[in-house]
Amino acid sequence: MADSTSRGQMAHYGGAAAELQIAQDYERRGHVVACRRWRGAGGEIDLIVRDGGEVVFVEVKKSHTRDAAAERLGRRQMARIYASALDFLESEPMGQLTPMRFDVALVDASGAFEIIENAFGHG
Repeated sequence: MADSTSRGQMAHYGGAAAELQIAQDYERRGHVVACRRWRGAGGEIDLIVRDGGEVVFVEVKKSHTRDAAAERLGRRQMARIYASALDFLESEPMGQLTPMRFDVALVDASGAFEIIENAFGHG
């Protein structure tokens, strides 16, 4: 039991570190991080950033390789992220007409990452 608990804690901290790393990358590129771990109707969105007038919903996936991280994002999770994004947009002045995109950040065990912009689109 202690092993599974410690593995779970390590995964949690590793995921949080990956999210921080990705948030810092967006900030370095001039984006504004609006929210971290925002919870909406469909579940949690790891990062919500602003790129000018566009809202960017970012899912961060961490695993031993970037390919393995990519495999951890399925259709059901994308649908939940999309539902939460629509919930978030209710508070935006333009509502669901707000320009938006969905990015996925893939992080490997060494901390190397790749950000795929507009990874699963919307609508």
